Amino acid sequence: MQYPVNPSETAPTVDVVIEIPRGSFLKRDDSGAVDFISPLPCPYNYGAVRDYIGGDGDYLDALVLGPRLEVGSTVMVRAFGAVGLSERALYDDKLICAKRPLSAGDRRRVLLFFRLYAAYKTILNRCRGRRGQSRCEGWGDATAAIARAVPVPRL
Repeated sequence: MQYPVNPSETAPTVDVVIEIPRGSFLKRDDSGAVDFISPLPCPYNYGAVRDYIGGDGDYLDALVLGPRLEVGSTVMVRAFGAVGLSERALYDDKLICAKRPLSAGDRRRVLLFFRLYAAYKTILNRCRGRRGQSRCEGWGDATAAIARAVPVPRL
């Protein structure tokens, strides 16, 4: 399977604030309140690029591959790709970031994670009385994902 991947020389650099460390079961919202408890630990560091607003109206989401990072830490990494997620009529990009280029295995594991995440979110939304299905839309280009996001105005 071919994946559009931003090569090292064209992969954009972003600052990601870590919200969910690798290995955590808790997903929190922007206020810090627990959004849900996962049945499985998150295999990646999950955070946000606070320079952009994503398709769901929150900061642009980003996964950071590599060792566990502390909640609240900021890491400068390259975005080598993006995964699209649709949920309840909204499309949202998730940047896939790392300090090193991604392998084909990295890309397969990230897609598997988001397919399982989408299935879990569909079940969670039904339990919360929300209609609609969550769906992983597949791999995309990081530069295109950033271009779809709305820049946060600087004061």
